[in-house]
Amino acid sequence: MTKKASATVVDPKEMSVEDKLRALYDLQLIDSKIDRIRTVRGELPLEVQDLEDEIAGLETRINKMKDEQASVEAEISNRKNAIKESQALIKKYEQQQANVRNNREFDSLSKEIEYQNLEIQLAEKRIKEYKAKIEMIKKNIEELEKKLSDRKEDLKHKKGELDDIIAETEKEEQVLIEKSKEFEKYIEERYLTAYKRIRSNSFNGLAVVSIERDSCGGCFNKIPPQRQIDIAQRKKILVCEHCGRVIVDAVLASEEEEKIKKMVK
Repeated sequence: MTKKASATVVDPKEMSVEDKLRALYDLQLIDSKIDRIRTVRGELPLEVQDLEDEIAGLETRINKMKDEQASVEAEISNRKNAIKESQALIKKYEQQQANVRNNREFDSLSKEIEYQNLEIQLAEKRIKEYKAKIEMIKKNIEELEKKLSDRKEDLKHKKGELDDIIAETEKEEQVLIEKSKEFEKYIEERYLTAYKRIRSNSFNGLAVVSIERDSCGGCFNKIPPQRQIDIAQRKKILVCEHCGRVIVDAVLASEEEEKIKKMVK
């Protein structure tokens, strides 16, 4: 692939070793450009996702607390109704006491009145506890809603930053992605699979590197002189004995870098 890729795709198996090396290095250059664009975005996509997840969690907690508040308020209503019922019964029993025929009936009604008074006291105690619980829930909801508002504001700013960066780089990235797919067509499946595996396992995404100062451009370990000569002859696809990256000579690397630079302007 010493010339610009044509519409007709050459069978990768029929390409010379040199052209295979050029194709691999071209693909690496394109993919590295994509990596740099994505690096510019930094942690923003993850930060946006984290904020969205936190906001969803806060909204869920607030809704649960509001449901709990409604449930407690319903309990207060039930207790108030129970108090009214007890008061009605007390009034009824007091009226019945006025017409009793003996002390036994009077004492029995007195016990019923006493029981209903205890029920009223218990209901009032529960109402007091429920009201205190509602105040606590309201306070928690208020704090969570304040936190939710802050997080939404943070998300708005982060999304704005991310949208600005994407707007600046989206077109360039898309062009590069298409170029990357185009160059993949010129690489044998076994080499492409190895390339992607090495890239995924590399912290800097480099699977194909050039010789730099007599060293591997990926791991920076020294390359023996004879191996450098073999690499420069471009008769075999050779890898670094230390990191497993494919190595190309500096001349080939320079030529391909200039070509890619003109191609993706």
